Amino acid sequence: EEANCPNLGECFTSGTATFMILGDICTRRCPFCDVAHGKPRPVDAEEPARLAKTVAAMGLAYVVITSVDRDDLRDGGAAHFAAVIRALRAHNPKLIIEILTPDFRGREAIAVDILAADPPDVFNHNMETVPDLYRAARPGADYSGSLNLLAMMKARCPNLPTKSGLMLGLGETDAQLLTVLADLRSHKVDMLTLGQYLQPSKNHLPVRRFVSPAQFAELGRTAEGMGFTHVASGPMVRSSYHADQGGHVALAEARA
Repeated sequence: EEANCPNLGECFTSGTATFMILGDICTRRCPFCDVAHGKPRPVDAEEPARLAKTVAAMGLAYVVITSVDRDDLRDGGAAHFAAVIRALRAHNPKLIIEILTPDFRGREAIAVDILAADPPDVFNHNMETVPDLYRAARPGADYSGSLNLLAMMKARCPNLPTKSGLMLGLGETDAQLLTVLADLRSHKVDMLTLGQYLQPSKNHLPVRRFVSPAQFAELGRTAEGMGFTHVASGPMVRSSYHADQGGHVALAEARA
C-alpha cells in the first residue's frame, strides 16, 4: 500500500503478500518512488514477532519482505531482515520467504555476512533502470554496487535463487536494457521482472514511453533465451508480481 502497488488484490487471492519492514520513511528521495522520505523512526524490535503472527494468521504460503532504505543504520537494516526471517521460520518452517532488499550502500559485505547466516528462499534486489539513468532516477545508488550485492549473495549461498527487476519507460533504450540483462546474467542472477513505470504524481519523474504488451512479451522471450529461469514481463508487473510462481520454479531448479 505504501508504494501504491497496482496488484494488491491479485496477490492476496493467490495466498501471497508483501510486507514492508523497518518503517515507512526512506532515507533517500528517489524521484520515481512514492514512498515517503525523511528521518526514519527507531527500529521496532517487536516487529519480527508481530509480523510472524500476522503471516500465520493470514495462512500465507509465500511472503515477500521488503524495506525502505535505512542509511542511518550501520548494517543498512540487514540484521532486522535476518530477525524477521528467523521469526517467520519459527512460526512456519514450510513458509517460503523472499526478501527484496535495498542496496545496503557501503555496507554490502556486512549485510551479506548477516543474511548468509539466515538466508531467505529467494534474494531479490532491483536494479530499477539502466546505468545512464541512475543519476536522475536513483541518486545515491551505484549500478556496480547493486550488481555486486547480487553476486556476493550468490557466492555465499550458491543454491539461493537471486532476482532483480527493472522499470521501463524512464528514457532507456532497448540496447541499454539488454546490456543490463546481460550484466545480470553475468552476475548469476536467476530471475527477472520487467514492468512499466507509472508516474505517481506530477512531482515525480515523467513517463518517457509506454511499452506495449507485445514489446514486453518479446523482451520476456529474449530474457528467457539469455538463461533466466523465470521471467515476468508486462505493463503491470512489479517486483513481487506472482512471486510465488517464480520462486517455486527457481527453487525447483536450485534443488534439482
